[in-house]
Amino acid sequence: MKKLASTSLLALCLSLNVQAELELGPLKPLIGSWKSAPTGGFDMAPGQEGSKAGKGGPAVEAYFETMTFEVAADATNASDQYLTAVYYKQEVFKKSTGNKFHDQRGYFIYDAKNKTVYNSFCVPRATCVVAQGKAGSKMTLTAPANGVAESSYMTKNAKTVGFTMNIEISDNKLSYSQVTNLEIYGKPFGHTDSGTLVRVEK
Repeated sequence: MKKLASTSLLALCLSLNVQAELELGPLKPLIGSWKSAPTGGFDMAPGQEGSKAGKGGPAVEAYFETMTFEVAADATNASDQYLTAVYYKQEVFKKSTGNKFHDQRGYFIYDAKNKTVYNSFCVPRATCVVAQGKAGSKMTLTAPANGVAESSYMTKNAKTVGFTMNIEISDNKLSYSQVTNLEIYGKPFGHTDSGTLVRVEK
């Protein structure tokens, strides 16, 4: 039992040492847990058929959210591009009911050599996005033409044609605004989200 405990402790220490050595650049302040500031966030999405907003109308929802970030790993692409990554979990709840209506899992990824940050994430609508931009405490991350993967159903009925995220990171405050450009119900729609979070713990 002592040997097993010692082995587990050694593995944990090695893991912590590896994480401490990773150069995370502007992503380092993200590590920890966050929750919405008192103002919360706002979502404007295309309304569902039969909803108050009407099919394709602007449905506005006030929300609160939690986000958790942890060091993930590093990787080398094509023998040349060295990356370090932070894994994150985002859960968003309606202020009106407390029900969760958005769940997101992804990575913020840092390329120190090229001063680039990527946001690679998926949502349980069979849609995944990769956006990228210049690294910094304030960033604009945009999905390139091939930066969206989605199911055939989504391509036919609710296609994502663009994604842009503006994000500002400090030690105790995280703010973002983003637009997901959709083709839905036969017309374009800019699905927007914006929120401010404060640190809960490191």
